[in-house]
Amino acid sequence: MIKAEWFYWLVGLSFLVMAAQMVTDRSNPKRFGTGAFWGLIGAGFIYSSWVVTKQAPAEPLGVAVLVMACLAGFGFTGRGTPRTTTPEQRAASAAKLGNRLFVPALTIPVVAMACAIGVKHVTIGGEPLLQEGSETILGLGIGAVVALVVGMIILREKRISVPVQSGRSMLEAMGWAMLLPQMLATLGAIFQVSGVGDQVGKLATSVLPEDSLYIAVVVYCVGMFAFTMIMGNAFAAFPVMTAAVGWPVLVGHFDGNPAAVLAIGMLAGFCGTLVTPMAANFNIVPAALLELKDQYGPIKAQLPTAGVLLGCNIVIMALFAF
Repeated sequence: MIKAEWFYWLVGLSFLVMAAQMVTDRSNPKRFGTGAFWGLIGAGFIYSSWVVTKQAPAEPLGVAVLVMACLAGFGFTGRGTPRTTTPEQRAASAAKLGNRLFVPALTIPVVAMACAIGVKHVTIGGEPLLQEGSETILGLGIGAVVALVVGMIILREKRISVPVQSGRSMLEAMGWAMLLPQMLATLGAIFQVSGVGDQVGKLATSVLPEDSLYIAVVVYCVGMFAFTMIMGNAFAAFPVMTAAVGWPVLVGHFDGNPAAVLAIGMLAGFCGTLVTPMAANFNIVPAALLELKDQYGPIKAQLPTAGVLLGCNIVIMALFAF
């Protein structure tokens, strides 16, 4: 059986190797803090396997998260000067390879889909080839490895150090913002456990007119939009607004279709993702990577689309979810 833990260990090992490269990169004035940040993430991927099985305490992981927050928050992480080709060389290579450059990226979803649909049924000696319940995540991991091999073949690259260096440069460019979705999703779970959703629900039910379906739909969708803007992630806003309005009011009181209500609610939340700097990995990091003059340029460009889509989601839910 191919286990999901093997994939997590591979990810952790990749982070550790890149962290070692960062520490030895003298072009980065903050190389030790940068290496420590990504090294802690890599160690966490590996160490957490024993935490899940109760063979190791979870407290070191909590300490690692706090240290990472301090490293990022106090500016101890930075970026080195990557050793790469010139823009002219990259342009010439892109012109030569053409659309073949997209093959590695397209390989990942194809392999992931094959694993989730087909390979999940393959058994050896009565045992499934892929760990049950983890076929999708394993497909993603296998797809990434296959895509790496395909990319190296297309580019005729024989040194594994080259893609590792490129991955390290991308990590440094994206920085701590790459982890923001996971952190914000965790924040949503904490809000739910601490009863924020219940309090928002009490407030919403106290001001909502009884038997006013359309107002409840607007409150749920706009609430998902607003909480996503505040928290930077629709997955973080979802447990709060669903516990407050989505489930007790729209599904429980108005007998809404649960799948339709919750799915459209998530789409309303995604509209908030388009217009918030808190979703740094979507809106701020791309501006930095593309070296845009206005770091809020993507948000300004997406604002009209977000407003139109939010209105469409409200109408679709009101018409088809009940």
